[in-house]
Amino acid sequence: MRKFITYLLAFMAISILQAQNQKGAWTTTVSADDGRIIEHVLILTENHFSEAIFEKENGKFIRTKGGSYSTSDDSLTFLFEFDSNAPEVIGESKIEAFKIRNGALELGNSNWTRIDDGSPGDLNGAWLISGRKRDGEIVKRDTSGPRKTMKILSGTRFQWIAYNTETKQFMGTGGGTYTTIDGKYTENIGFFSRDDSRVGASLQFNYEVKDGDWHHSGSSSKGKPIYEVWSQRAEK
Repeated sequence: MRKFITYLLAFMAISILQAQNQKGAWTTTVSADDGRIIEHVLILTENHFSEAIFEKENGKFIRTKGGSYSTSDDSLTFLFEFDSNAPEVIGESKIEAFKIRNGALELGNSNWTRIDDGSPGDLNGAWLISGRKRDGEIVKRDTSGPRKTMKILSGTRFQWIAYNTETKQFMGTGGGTYTTIDGKYTENIGFFSRDDSRVGASLQFNYEVKDGDWHHSGSSSKGKPIYEVWSQRAEK
């Protein structure tokens, strides 16, 4: 009987943790006055987040914002590092009540449907570009400065963002879905702030995680060879 009670309590504890697991990718849609359907995609890693907003039908980019966040029992505190439309909020925080009910995320006044829970997520997390290969050698880059290029991934969704926390400048973003199969990392572009015509394109790269860093090589969207190194941001 004692073993059964112990098992039951452990099962209940795991169920509660799973029920309140906010990590992964989420989506919600709203209807604009002119009939357009606007999609929001929210990616939450352990301590970092991004929200991308675009037209659902054609991927036309509208807005993005993100940074880091912390969790309490019933709220999330967001600290903004970038916002393409409201640079004045950078460095400020916002507290939103949250609850996961019946598999849906209730965040403030919005309701989100889960896309994934971070699985399969071979590259799940928030990464900063930390090096590039030039003339056969990897040239490292300091990731502690204000100018950052971050790539944030759930189990199936990705977004990259270039920004500067000091000047509050937003330089660009893109994102969509991705897969990691047999050493191949494939991005399927769902939105791209710099060029809407890239929406629908797929790019395949070689990838390998070595000593905790993500090595990423292949050809860029312009056909130029690239070799990048990404370092995972510390998850507190």
